[in-house]
Amino acid sequence: MLPSDFTVFEERLGYEFRNRELLEAALTHASALRAGEVRTGERLEFLGDAVVDLVVADLLLRAFPACDEGQLSKLRSLLVRTQTLAAKAGDLGVGEWLRLGRGEDRSGGRTKSTILAATYEAVVGAVFVEGGFQRAHAVVRRHFEREITEGRLLAAQDWKTMLQERSQAELRVAPKYRLVGESGPPHAKVFTVELWLRDFCVASGEGSSKRAAEQVAARHALSSTIWDTARDEA
Repeated sequence: MLPSDFTVFEERLGYEFRNRELLEAALTHASALRAGEVRTGERLEFLGDAVVDLVVADLLLRAFPACDEGQLSKLRSLLVRTQTLAAKAGDLGVGEWLRLGRGEDRSGGRTKSTILAATYEAVVGAVFVEGGFQRAHAVVRRHFEREITEGRLLAAQDWKTMLQERSQAELRVAPKYRLVGESGPPHAKVFTVELWLRDFCVASGEGSSKRAAEQVAARHALSSTIWDTARDEA
């Protein structure tokens, strides 16, 4: 039996609905409807897809001022892909409240990535319809900000290559990485490197290897406004 109280879900979501029917529509899969019945959730999903794209683009634009359009597009694609949105739905516990047809429920619909991702978008769309863009922006930012600022979902990116391409194009100079410190026992060393552009140290990073520390420094450089100083001096 599905829970009838949405309080826990709304706490996880970061938004309390005045119109619970709107939330219920977002959480209703097409398999739970009668033949020919219009699924409001599909319209909310369509809207939510656009809202999530826009908010994530805005967050990335602010977080990485040194990234160009192509680099930002790659990062956004990583964050709004089905697997990532399904994980966000999982964090909210969407499967507990999801309304499914009996057949879809028996076939494991509550854990299917495509259904979870689509439902997440529908819920965001519902927030937008009731609360407007600012509330929807706040909800999506709540769910994605740590991944963007801490780089957890973006860890697979080759930040050094991205920075190299950017600095060569705009400054006509290659970044230089300098090892400035090692600490910790032999089995758990921590390396610290500085990243220099021309005569400016624009970022530093730490990691379990020199290469890992360089990747962290490059990511920090791409999100640093200090980088603009080096560009102005070019």
